[in-house]
Amino acid sequence: MAKNFRTLQARMQPEVHARAQAKAEAMLQNMALYELRQARNMTQDQLAKRLKKGQPAISKIESSTDMYISTLQKSVAAMGGVLEIRAIFPEAVVRINQFAKLHKQHV
Repeated sequence: MAKNFRTLQARMQPEVHARAQAKAEAMLQNMALYELRQARNMTQDQLAKRLKKGQPAISKIESSTDMYISTLQKSVAAMGGVLEIRAIFPEAVVRINQFAKLHKQHV
């Protein structure tokens, strides 16, 4: 017999619940583009309409490992977000700001 998740969650020890929550948050901070779209409760068709493209174009974008930054920026914006590009060094994290114009052009 299936049990309600909230019932199971209420019975979890606090440290087990905290570990599960930390894992879930870590997963949410590292996603492929299609996972991000799904997490935003959007279909490829919905994203395609917002980008004025066909659904096959969205499939191609999501399976691509090499794309224009403008394509990624438009996709993220169509999902309601803002793309930020950072360089991560041992001593500092630096936001690369030369793409700010790109964001302003498409908002």
